[in-house]
Amino acid sequence: MRLGEIIDKFSEPPHPKGISIDGNLVTLEPLVANQFAEELFLSNAIDTEGDNWTYLPYGPFENQSEYASWIESFEEGCDPVFFAIVSKKLKKAIGIASYLRINQAASSIEVGHINYSPLLQKTTEATEAMYLMMKWAFENGYRRYEWKCNALNLRSRAAAQRFGFSYEGVFRQMSIVKGRNRDTAWFAMIDKEWNRVETCFTQFLSESNFDINGEPNISLRSLTKPLLYKLDNLDLS
Repeated sequence: MRLGEIIDKFSEPPHPKGISIDGNLVTLEPLVANQFAEELFLSNAIDTEGDNWTYLPYGPFENQSEYASWIESFEEGCDPVFFAIVSKKLKKAIGIASYLRINQAASSIEVGHINYSPLLQKTTEATEAMYLMMKWAFENGYRRYEWKCNALNLRSRAAAQRFGFSYEGVFRQMSIVKGRNRDTAWFAMIDKEWNRVETCFTQFLSESNFDINGEPNISLRSLTKPLLYKLDNLDLS
């Protein structure tokens, strides 16, 4: 009979409710409507077509009041735990993300509800925000860090692998979102992989990796791809 490895001296990792995470480019602060709703609503409004909301189970919101009410509905809860991503350069919130499916007993946690406004998309700040969240999780004892997305969301599937998450498959007909079937693609990273993935982030985010135009000399994807346990079977190049 084969059994899994024995986990010695295990203690449950802390819950992330109420924490703030400070980085070089961004700060992740607890999402509070009266502090961030206006900044986020205006930042999201730049996306006039509403493309950012395509694969999310909510939104777009008609007005700031409606958006603030949505934020307030999560403020007192413990799962998901939302963060405002505050740009130090712009001095305002320009995106959100959350921890969810927080299972302290299993030492597993997921990142999700990622909604980057056009001001945050495709920036180094966006990458650092994800790095800070996974860094907090692993440094505080979580063994498994998950990323799930609509299987049709190819940009999210590509981003997961760029950030060092290994592909684990597609759960078919997992849910119904906005009246449509959702197959969900699963990705994950485990604690045994984190040190090497963190080295990739450190190398990528280093100032020496960027030219005078702010373009990276080495892409994060080229650094993390060799480390993945399993690759997505789609062509995400």
